[in-house]
Amino acid sequence: MGVLDGRVACVTGGTRGIGLAIAKAFLDEGAKVVINGRNPDKAAASIAELNAGDNVHFIAGNVKQREDCEAIVHGTVEHFGKIDILVPNAGGGSNHAPVAQLTDEAMEDALLWNFWHTFWTMRTALNYMIPQQWGRIINISSVEGKVGKPAIATYVASKHAINGLTKSCAKEVGTLGITVNALCPGAIETDVMMAEGPGAAEAMGMTYEGLLNVFAQESAVKRLNECEDVALVAVLLASDAGAGITGSMISIDGGTSPY
Repeated sequence: MGVLDGRVACVTGGTRGIGLAIAKAFLDEGAKVVINGRNPDKAAASIAELNAGDNVHFIAGNVKQREDCEAIVHGTVEHFGKIDILVPNAGGGSNHAPVAQLTDEAMEDALLWNFWHTFWTMRTALNYMIPQQWGRIINISSVEGKVGKPAIATYVASKHAINGLTKSCAKEVGTLGITVNALCPGAIETDVMMAEGPGAAEAMGMTYEGLLNVFAQESAVKRLNECEDVALVAVLLASDAGAGITGSMISIDGGTSPY
């Protein structure tokens, strides 16, 4: 018996990194899980790695598009009959530059990838969760959703926006058996970080290795975090044990954030 037996979860960006770790942790606890991504070949490899048979299903989609976000949630219900847990995990940052040099397009891209995708999937999922009077929404924010850093304002602003959305929604659905929280991981060297980190480091005037060291030294544990650290907290929030936690921005950052 797992703590998520009988539950159905949808994890966007679930074919790699934090999303894949969360999907695995949910499956290990008895849930059925839909994972989303844009690359069917990567999805096939991820599903093979998860080795969960019919309990895992892939839905392709670009989360920067509203229609795809809605289709991912609807597809979860069509395939497994319902949706109990939503994890809008897909996201990231690019086009790093000081605010004075940022383009509209750079900010719009970050908001689409992080904030709008979270909003679109939440709104769609809530229209299933509210009638069933049960649901868990676990947004993926960041330690940068609580603090500022130079040259990555697009990422910082979009993650702060996710936190505000989380707090407001939690107040709206708190009496309906639905919790809404945001996880705020510290730096994790996933393939997304390896792809985008060098650009952020250059914008900050340092090497990629130097940036990783800064992230590690900012924490109390003096190391980078791991995807599994995030996944274990996601399981808690998704389970009945998390019923009393809502509207929270939970740091999983080794003591980096000041609050």
